[in-house]
Amino acid sequence: MTGWPETRFLRQKWSRTMLQALLHYGGSVLILLLLFRFIPSRQVWRAVGSLPAYLWLIVLAGYLAAHCIGIGKYRLILNLAGAGLNTPQAARCYSAGLFGSLFLPSLIGGDLLRAVLAMRMSKSKAGVLLGSLVDRIIDFTGLALLAGLGALLVPGAMDFSHRRIFLRMAGVAILGIAVVATALAFLPARRFSYRVRRRLVRLRRASRSMVHRPRAVAGALSLAMSVQLIFIALNIALAKSCGLHLFFREWLFAWPLAKLSAAVPVTQGGIGVREAALVALLLPFGAPAALTVAAGLAWDAIMVSGALIAGIFSLLVGRLSAPLRIE
Repeated sequence: MTGWPETRFLRQKWSRTMLQALLHYGGSVLILLLLFRFIPSRQVWRAVGSLPAYLWLIVLAGYLAAHCIGIGKYRLILNLAGAGLNTPQAARCYSAGLFGSLFLPSLIGGDLLRAVLAMRMSKSKAGVLLGSLVDRIIDFTGLALLAGLGALLVPGAMDFSHRRIFLRMAGVAILGIAVVATALAFLPARRFSYRVRRRLVRLRRASRSMVHRPRAVAGALSLAMSVQLIFIALNIALAKSCGLHLFFREWLFAWPLAKLSAAVPVTQGGIGVREAALVALLLPFGAPAALTVAAGLAWDAIMVSGALIAGIFSLLVGRLSAPLRIE
């Protein structure tokens, strides 16, 4: 009978996980159904069906190549914090996270899977935790910077008051990150228990190792922005083939904001939210809603295909590499 409470807990945890997954998948389906209620679905599927097979392969190859840059950025950030991952290990963790972001409940599922694998391989669990957090912050910062650049380049996208609000929000976000980093660096560890103090000291050492190498952090930010620029270019190629022709600066404004909105954990991998956000953001530039949704669905197909390939790759690397070192 001693195992009954543990079995009950596992069942409850599994039930919550399944319920969360169903809610996220259901959220994606619901938003897409609402979109198709207000736009001509035949035009959407006709545009998607017009995409040539070679374009699918080219965009998928470009998508995977961009994530190779992402692997380099991920390894750079975690090793700055002292994780000590080699390239195959970083590639395996990153690929598993890419798979989990679409096939596990919410984006957090992918991040957790990536972090759990990395902690089993790394020299410093604290370095993995801090590096993973900073890696995610850098991704969001890169998207925000690209969106801000797009807002400045697109005439009429934002009036002066809206631009001022946008800049203030960016300033508050940067200030918040600085406050958290400062608090982590100067937090009095002696007030906590010995076990907590050890973890805080490791986090502090990891954060200081990153602070002392600002050029490397800036390089990681440039890599993150490069990945998103590649994604924008690939999405433009899909959109043009669907019949949607817009200027690059308009995509530069809309794409990062749509991707940021997709990070809200209400749908699976942001599917549905991203399409709805793109329709709202590109409509002022004369983009037909049906063609915008068609381009978004084509991109979703690329993401799903890329996530499946990443999951298979991570599994193969895990089986071919040496057994994980568990501390």
